[in-house]
Amino acid sequence: MSVDDTQPLIGHLIELRKRILNSLITVLVIFLALVYFSNDIYRLIAAPLMEQLPKGANMIATDVASPFFTPIKLTIMVSIVVSAPMILYQVWAFIAPALYKHERRLIMPLLFSSSVLFYLGMAFAYFVVFPIAFGFFVKTVPAGVVISTDISNYLSFVMALFMAFGVSFEVPVAIILLCWSGVVTPESLKRKRPYILVGAFVVGMLLTPPDVFSQTLLAIPMYLLFEVGILLSQFYVGGRKSGRAENESEYDEGNNPEK
Repeated sequence: MSVDDTQPLIGHLIELRKRILNSLITVLVIFLALVYFSNDIYRLIAAPLMEQLPKGANMIATDVASPFFTPIKLTIMVSIVVSAPMILYQVWAFIAPALYKHERRLIMPLLFSSSVLFYLGMAFAYFVVFPIAFGFFVKTVPAGVVISTDISNYLSFVMALFMAFGVSFEVPVAIILLCWSGVVTPESLKRKRPYILVGAFVVGMLLTPPDVFSQTLLAIPMYLLFEVGILLSQFYVGGRKSGRAENESEYDEGNNPEK
């Protein structure tokens, strides 16, 4: 490999290191700003369960160090989630030079909308799903059983649900990317609507507690977001075709300067 071949690779690695460092610094700064309030953050996350517990019931810590480490772990996760827009921007800044002009115009809105949809999914889980799910669990406790949830287990449970709903709300972005890349077409997805509806309820059954309300609360938004994705993907498919024509035009002009 010649020196000329290694220079672009070294430049890409330096740029990648810069983007990773920017992302890590963002997470660290947000973590340092929030770590003082780590117990308050955990209390906020635990509120949907605490409001459903019987009077006098509390959460417990079965490990000596968990009262300290569990809120810190939660604060780290919150810092990463809050930093998501900056992390996505760093990814965008790294790959943007390799994209065509029309691709840069299309991808930037996708990065923004993916962040918004992820936050909406987490908010939907917190304000809608958690009260219903925890209320269901508390009401189905057998007689003589006292609810004493471990704080570490609770954190693992709610973070799994947060991630599940956050990722599930990314359905429109996934559909747009699939249509934009040519893997599927909006017309083929329209013909598969009945299967998608059944699949949404299956996913809702797998990702939510075993009650009909929680499953429905995930399945219906997923299907509605699927319809939104189909609607928006038509504009992106059209943008891809026009962008391809624009690239071919620029290529022809570059090879025929006298035109």
